[in-house]
Amino acid sequence: MTNTPTKIVYTAKATVTGGRAGHAKSEDGILDLDLTAPKETGGPGTGTNPEQLFAVGYGACFQGALGLVAKKHGVDASGSTVDIAVGFGPEGDSFAITADITATIPGVDDAKAQELVEAAHQVCPYSKATRGNVPVTVTGKGA
Repeated sequence: MTNTPTKIVYTAKATVTGGRAGHAKSEDGILDLDLTAPKETGGPGTGTNPEQLFAVGYGACFQGALGLVAKKHGVDASGSTVDIAVGFGPEGDSFAITADITATIPGVDDAKAQELVEAAHQVCPYSKATRGNVPVTVTGKGA
C-alpha cells in the first residue's frame, strides 16, 4: 500500500557526499554535518551517522503524531518524551534496520499510554513509511 499525500506542503532537500564517511547539508544550510560510521561498525564514531538521523527524525515525527492522537483522547501529551532506538545490522546480502519506540506520557497509566502510542503509530508518517518493511515496536509508559 502506498500512502501518497494529496498535497505536498513542504519538501526537505539535502545533499550528501561521501556516504557514511561523508558530509550532509540541507538546502537551507541549517543542517550541515559530517557523517561517520559508528565504532561498532568499524568507523571512528566521531560524527553523526544515518541511524542517529533516522532516530531523531522518526522520534520527532512520532511525538507530533502522539500529541495529535492524545489531544483527540483528551490527554495533554506536551510533557511526553519519546525514546527511540534504531538498530542496524546484516540482513541477507545487505543490511537492515529496526526501531524500538518508548513514549512516556505524564498523567496517564501504562494501559492508556500504550493505547495512545499504538494510535500514534497508525498516523505517524514515519510509521506508515516503515510499515511492513522495518520491524517497529512501540511501548507506552504512564508517568
